[in-house]
Amino acid sequence: MDFRILGPLEVWEQGRPIPLRGRKQRALLALLLLHANEVLSADRLLDELWGERALEAGGTALRVRVSQLRKALGEAGKLVVTQAPGYTLRLESEELDLHRFERLVDEADGLEPIDAAAKLRDALALWRGPPLADLAYESFAQAAVARLEEIRLLAFEKRIDADLALGRHAKLRRHGRRWERPLTSAS
Repeated sequence: MDFRILGPLEVWEQGRPIPLRGRKQRALLALLLLHANEVLSADRLLDELWGERALEAGGTALRVRVSQLRKALGEAGKLVVTQAPGYTLRLESEELDLHRFERLVDEADGLEPIDAAAKLRDALALWRGPPLADLAYESFAQAAVARLEEIRLLAFEKRIDADLALGRHAKLRRHGRRWERPLTSAS
C-alpha cells in the first residue's frame, strides 16, 4: 500500500489508485494517516469529523464510516484496527509518503553536501502539491497542513544550503524562488 498526503489524499495499491468516495471517508482516512500507529479516540474522531454535530451524528455514524473505509481499502482495510477507546491505522513506515519524506530528510543530516542535496531532492520530489490539498479547509487539517508546509520549507532550505556548499549559485539564481520545482542534478 502507498498512502499519500503530500499533495491531495491518495491511496495506491500495486500501481493503481484506490478510489475513495465521500468527504467524510477521505477526512477519516486523513486523520488516521496523520496519526498513523496512534489510537484516536472515537470522541476525538467524532469531534474532528462532525464538529458541533458530533452528538447528533453519534458513534453509529462513525462505525459506519470506518466500515466503509475498510471496505474501500479492500485487503488493506485490515490496517484500520478497532482499539479502545477508538481506532488506529497500522502502517509500516514506507507505506506513507510523509514517513518516507521524513526519513530522507533525516538521512541527509550529516552527509557531505553532494549526498545531502541528492537525498533532499529525493525527499522534495515526493511532494505533489500542497499537503492534503483536497482537505485543507477541514478544521482538523489546518494545524497539520501548516506543520507539513513548515517541514517542507525546512527541507527546501537545507537543499539550498547543500547546493550553495557545492557552488551551485548560478543554478539556484536561475530557478529563483520557485520552491515547487526542486533543483535536479540535470538542471
